[in-house]
Amino acid sequence: MSSRWARAVAPFTAGVPVQAEEAAAPTDEAAAPARRDPAPPRVPSASSPASSSTPGEPVSAQELSRPLNPSGDRVFPVVFGGSSFGWTIGDELAGALLDRYAHEGGNLVDVADSYASGRSEVMLGSWLRRRNAAGRFLVSTKVGRHPDAPGLGPVSLVRAVEASLTRLGVDRINQLYLHVDDSATRLEDVLGTVGWLIDSGKVGSLGVTSYSAERLVEARVLAGAGYPLITSLQLHYSLLTRDAFDGDTGLVARAQGLSVLSYFSLESGFLSGRYRQRQDLTASVRSTRAGAHLNRRGLRVLRALDRVADEHGVAPATAALAWVLGRQGITGAIVGSSSVRQLDEAMAAARLELSPRGRAALDVAASGSSGRRRLP
Repeated sequence: MSSRWARAVAPFTAGVPVQAEEAAAPTDEAAAPARRDPAPPRVPSASSPASSSTPGEPVSAQELSRPLNPSGDRVFPVVFGGSSFGWTIGDELAGALLDRYAHEGGNLVDVADSYASGRSEVMLGSWLRRRNAAGRFLVSTKVGRHPDAPGLGPVSLVRAVEASLTRLGVDRINQLYLHVDDSATRLEDVLGTVGWLIDSGKVGSLGVTSYSAERLVEARVLAGAGYPLITSLQLHYSLLTRDAFDGDTGLVARAQGLSVLSYFSLESGFLSGRYRQRQDLTASVRSTRAGAHLNRRGLRVLRALDRVADEHGVAPATAALAWVLGRQGITGAIVGSSSVRQLDEAMAAARLELSPRGRAALDVAASGSSGRRRLP
């Protein structure tokens, strides 16, 4: 960790609690074939940050939930990734997956105004109305990349939020994420516009996607002058991609008490064990991304995941996500699923505590270069 960031953030974090170790959940990737007769996963113990229940008792979704922002919103560690809504997932399948997700205790779906040109927001909003779930679900979206409202200039930002509210069918977005760091717009103008949206009741709290440590510190300085606080951060994090969160960005995020949601935590399905040789790859974008890890290091991690998954009686995807969830400072993981089986494997990670030996084995297998970051 760089000591310069520890010095840089210290003046701007007074009174802001650093989050305790938290369990995170999967990203937007496909899971491997289900294993036969899995043993019950190990549930976090009473001493674990994820649970306060008696050892051996089922842990409720409420007990597993973690703070998302200072407004008091709490999120289940596995966040459903809706990036495929309106693209490869239609209304019927989306409804079935969301029903299952809600039944298992999930309460946040990650969508964006740019996913399928806003179709992901429309589909989520339709489901919320059909299930009368708006009061029980947190409403969150990302703006800044829609072709009709690109960037974060004041006009584009207000226009994007108004359009998202309409597509979602709600009056307020609990957690608004800025999908880009718009270098063409002064940060003061961006935060000032968000402040107006918060004051008008259209937005609850502010989050950002893949902001650098420097940018987070700059924003915290401006918060001291009355601009709204950034309260949450989304970034690329997995066993194979660790530079940002394990480096300066994670240090600053923890010092500022930000909630952190990981994306691509299964590396587009690679860490589910779906891709083990070149013949497994297809012409899809997701497969191409996964294929980037089909090398000596990636296969070494898969072998370790197989052993740890067998130890706990779970799928490799569940073990990979449980590793992310167990990292200090991680609030949750965004995970997309295209089947109920994949979703169940992802949700199981929130209730799985890896053994110390298993975590150590995965850390050793994943040691080495972690590759490039990507936007979700």
